[in-house]
Amino acid sequence: MNGRSNVGWTVIGVIAAVVLAALWAAPLLWALSTALRPELETVSSEFHWLPQTWTLDAFAKTLGAGNVLRWLFNSFLVALLVTVVTMAISLLAAYAFSQLRFRGRSILFGVAMLAFLLPFEALLVPLFRTMNQLGLINTYAGIVLPQVVSPVVIYVFKQFFDEIPADFREAATMDGAGPLRVLWSVYLPISGNIVWAMAIVTFIAAWNNFLWPFIIVTSNDMMTIPLGLTQTYDAFGVRYAQLMAAALLGAMPVALAYIAFQRRVTQGFLAASGLKG
Repeated sequence: MNGRSNVGWTVIGVIAAVVLAALWAAPLLWALSTALRPELETVSSEFHWLPQTWTLDAFAKTLGAGNVLRWLFNSFLVALLVTVVTMAISLLAAYAFSQLRFRGRSILFGVAMLAFLLPFEALLVPLFRTMNQLGLINTYAGIVLPQVVSPVVIYVFKQFFDEIPADFREAATMDGAGPLRVLWSVYLPISGNIVWAMAIVTFIAAWNNFLWPFIIVTSNDMMTIPLGLTQTYDAFGVRYAQLMAAALLGAMPVALAYIAFQRRVTQGFLAASGLKG
């Protein structure tokens, strides 16, 4: 009886997973279908899931017009810089909070965690004024710097470092290694999966960030792809095929990055949760 019950729940689980996957994939498939149609077909009163005429014209015109390639380059550069700097700052801060003993450590960690309570929108005005005073408006530095401190990543790394036996650090210290050498040679090799997971999550978040580039960028050439997509109406008019093509081109790099590092991301989150993958 228990065997039949388990089979029944398995079937229900599979059906539920298929339904959820279909609901998730439907908008993506519709965007792809729209991008592969001629423009006249996108405004047709007749509904068809698949294009009646297949064409890559929307992708060709999107890449040939406007600054889509420039926006993609800007997004990649900004996301890469944000990821590298965020990982460096977060690892150093997390190691200090977790393994080093210094006066005011708990207070500083508490202050850092208070950032959880502050929505980014509340910081827009002071951040913009600071970037303006530094002369960083409409620059890569102005886009990157306000995004490189992540309390979430610091917290995840600290919790992971707390679980690593102190014997490792003490043994390295006895061999003459300083704090940076211990972090680089002992803690980083152990934390490889969680570092990769946080790096991919940070890269995707930076790539998709719209609000801050919208505030700090003032020229078309400095736009990232999420911000640039809002300009396609000006460049193309109401051309839905080209709009969908631009959106798909903007989403493709992060989707490929996640697919390529999916296993590391999964293993990293399992490691952060204390489970073994």
